[in-house]
Amino acid sequence: MEASTEPLTPLQSAPLIDPFGRAISYVRVSVTDRCDFRCVYCMSEHMAFLPRRDLLTLEELDRLIAAFVARGTKKLRITGGEPLVRHDVMRLFESLSRHLETGALEELTLTTNGSQLSRFARRLFDCGVRRVNVSLDTLNPELFRQITRTGSHELVMAGLEAAQAAGLKVKINVVALKGVNENEFITLVEFAHSRGFDITFIEVMPLGELDGPERIDQYLPMQIVREKLSAKFTLQDSDHRTAGPARYVRASETGGRIGFITPLTHNFCESCNRVRVTCTGKLYMCLGQEDAADLREPLRASRDDRALHAALTEAIGRKPKGHDFVIDRAAQVPAVMRHMSMTGG
Repeated sequence: MEASTEPLTPLQSAPLIDPFGRAISYVRVSVTDRCDFRCVYCMSEHMAFLPRRDLLTLEELDRLIAAFVARGTKKLRITGGEPLVRHDVMRLFESLSRHLETGALEELTLTTNGSQLSRFARRLFDCGVRRVNVSLDTLNPELFRQITRTGSHELVMAGLEAAQAAGLKVKINVVALKGVNENEFITLVEFAHSRGFDITFIEVMPLGELDGPERIDQYLPMQIVREKLSAKFTLQDSDHRTAGPARYVRASETGGRIGFITPLTHNFCESCNRVRVTCTGKLYMCLGQEDAADLREPLRASRDDRALHAALTEAIGRKPKGHDFVIDRAAQVPAVMRHMSMTGG
């Protein structure tokens, strides 16, 4: 992919600052809505995926990301769906590595279900990726199959080994599911920390309609997760931070870190420096709001990026102070109708 060599105008290099003075320095970009799993809290079992013509091409994704980097993005996370099922996606990683080489981008990371890591871990490392987040909600192969519907526990375990062998730092992401994986939280921490992995527990988010259990029946507040872990571990508050919303503690017994993401019981909006771009070029300034800006139209209208940068400036000017997530019996529809796989996990 050939990068533009034209000098940037003042607009094209101006930092993206939202109305509340927050600098947008972290962007999560989805490269596909497709996934080889069908996790019960994420999507319906029989998902209708987008036609390929609606997706941004790899070249368009590269150009879009370059615009964000020029405007102050320091941390970039590639997401999906499952990003590694996108055909030829490594070409994008190879191209994006130029921003790491120049120092314009500080970190290029990936969120994955782990199913393709055995194939791509070494190439990801060679492209400058140093950290990956891997979703793993259970160590029980049978329960794993129930949660993911189509996933292979064995393949994910092999992917974790491949990532570690390649030199990638791994963080395990666990969605806390009431009555499903509650009795595994301690075991999951022991598994992660014994391998040098960090681990983060996440509350279910009210995104998209499901054809399985209602989210109120899945939802488990992080306070309960923490109480369960405190029965085994001495949890010490940590000032460790990544670009994401997790708040961390350290388990004295293992020395490892445990993160908690609490969009419902304690939101993290006041310090939000993040935006998300879908695989179709929609920019969501807030995960929990429907307002979005179309970046595909200016991308395809001209090879000149002035319209794209104008759209970025206008969109960030609409970034809200926070989201409106709520899960309760009275809420008959999700807070946001789009599925997480549509927005980017």
